[in-house]
Amino acid sequence: MNILGLSAFYHDSAACLVRDGEIIAAAQEERFTRTKHDANFPKQAVDYCLREGGIKIDDVDRVAFYEKPFLKFDRILHSYLAYAPAGLKSFLMAIPLWIRERVWMKELLRRELECDCRILFPEHHESHAASAFFPSPFSEAAFLTIDGVGEWTTTSYGIGRGNRIQMLAEIRFPHSLGLLYSAFTYFTGFKVNSGEYKLMGLAPYGEPKYVDLILRELIDLKADGSFRLNMKYFNYGVGLTMTNAAFNRLFGRAPRKPESKLTQSDMDLARSVQDVTDEIMLRMVRKIRKETGQRNLCLAGGVALNCVANGQILREQIFDRIWIQPAAGDAGGALGAALFAWHQIVDQKRDADGVNDSQRGSYLGPSYSNDEIRRYLETQKIPFTELRDDEIPEKIADLIHAQKVIGWFYGRMEFGPRALGARSIIGDARSPEMQDEKSADWFELEDESPYMLLVAPVSKRRRREMSADEQERFGLEKLLTIRSEIPALTHVDYSARIQTVTEDHQPMFYRMIQRFDQKYGCPVIINTSFNVRGEPIVATPEHAFTCFMRTNMDYLLLGNLLLEKKKQKPLDKDIDWLRQFELD
Repeated sequence: MNILGLSAFYHDSAACLVRDGEIIAAAQEERFTRTKHDANFPKQAVDYCLREGGIKIDDVDRVAFYEKPFLKFDRILHSYLAYAPAGLKSFLMAIPLWIRERVWMKELLRRELECDCRILFPEHHESHAASAFFPSPFSEAAFLTIDGVGEWTTTSYGIGRGNRIQMLAEIRFPHSLGLLYSAFTYFTGFKVNSGEYKLMGLAPYGEPKYVDLILRELIDLKADGSFRLNMKYFNYGVGLTMTNAAFNRLFGRAPRKPESKLTQSDMDLARSVQDVTDEIMLRMVRKIRKETGQRNLCLAGGVALNCVANGQILREQIFDRIWIQPAAGDAGGALGAALFAWHQIVDQKRDADGVNDSQRGSYLGPSYSNDEIRRYLETQKIPFTELRDDEIPEKIADLIHAQKVIGWFYGRMEFGPRALGARSIIGDARSPEMQDEKSADWFELEDESPYMLLVAPVSKRRRREMSADEQERFGLEKLLTIRSEIPALTHVDYSARIQTVTEDHQPMFYRMIQRFDQKYGCPVIINTSFNVRGEPIVATPEHAFTCFMRTNMDYLLLGNLLLEKKKQKPLDKDIDWLRQFELD
């Protein structure tokens, strides 16, 4: 049975194909259209999934859409009625579209797909929960889903057993941890539903000066992690902004203007809301462990992308094991909806061995053969050198050691917002120069954009905890202090975002890092996503080459074909990426 999962019409539209319970393909529409967080119907993502599965739309047995439109419309109408007459402007903007299209979702989807498909509509948080539990390695586990809002639910938890998930409790709109975090994202000048990771990356530079104020004025937090927000300070209920004048007065300032200079106040706000988020999630997780008695936990929803809070949960050892959906946001809802249909609706069995998940490292997107890449390069008269498989690890390791910045395009594209070693920009984590502001220029990123630490799990010899003295030496004056042997990755609080690379899922990437360790004594490299700011991660060789030429990367590896910047003819068009991509 072929089941096509879809998410669309809010942000991060995506498609996923599941065949007899196996995840065949999944991709976000933005990767094809080159529009970040594209919310339109995921036509190109659907076309890719069908091609990858070797089928046509008429071969699809079920379509699963990631939420219930009527229930969402119910929430929107009730919210406007509750706040009336406030919100008239946004009401007049939103309601005509709902009446014209969204409430007729079944007909809209059939028209877009050009088929008379049978369409299923799980709830939004059912899709998140399904994406968290069903691909996990666990035969049974607790799950926790947290985001901005689905239909009414903003947080839910429950238990997954075998091929079923059961919701046990929820928190409903307007009380939302995701929207609280997005409110501070907006207030510190970043884009909502896009810049939350920047707020998280900014947090270590600040002090938790506003934690008590947030807990006293903005949120009534209970011991079990349940909470209510004080809506006196928020405008997202029916307004066009996240916060209001009362919020401004509370913090003694107006929202930061986008692209203006970051201040210590912004950093302190980021740290404070991050600490509050950590505490809320810890309380929730303790409650869930006590309530369910489960030893394993699965996480999904946009807030599950907050790796700082996830790290806190892991260190507390509340659960024995944790599995987090890599595409935790709405894009992952397409995958969850398809798996929910297969297991919970069609009632098909699920196998879990307790060790391996079924998401294949989240490498579910398109790949390109060396022949396809070679044809593109030769057609465009782009010079390259072809490497054998056994030459790649050492060649790239040597280039990294020589302080070169390399675009890495190899294998199937990642599904989800993180670059996991298929579409990556990589460099030497030991380089002190990568720690200062020049690193942002190299990758065309904002200063607070987080890099990720990629580790081949071959050595633990450098791992250690901070000393008491190191913990005291905290603050902005330490930004350029050499804090470790890998200064390009060590945050001001001595932390780093770590991703381990396994040979099973990414054998070439693993062997490259392993060779770098063997030759140069460091099992770690720096990684950021293969894109410029505001651009979706590259999907095709053409995207990769254009990004390579627009930036200060030194080399580009496309499959087995290596390009050196010095040998390339300068672009005669598409030079300025700022003209194409809206800053996020």
